[in-house]
Amino acid sequence: MRLSFLTKAPLAALLLLSQNLMAQQPVSDGVEMADKLRADGKIWVVVAVIAAVFAGIIIYLIRLDLQLGKLEKEVKEKKRSEQGIKL
Repeated sequence: MRLSFLTKAPLAALLLLSQNLMAQQPVSDGVEMADKLRADGKIWVVVAVIAAVFAGIIIYLIRLDLQLGKLEKEVKEKKRSEQGIKL
């Protein structure tokens, strides 16, 4: 279904104007949940979990890169040996 320009323009205008209506109202006191976590000292647990997840992802990517490097090296050596046999 293709819409003409005359139907697209009002839809785009409504979309742009509605952004202000759907925006969240600023909280003057800050975020309650974060304040509660900071007060209880649990914010550090959250930070530790996030850091552990990122460290795991980084370690995984490094290991994956090393394995791919080894495989690429093996493929290059195999191609060179096959080319040597064909000549």
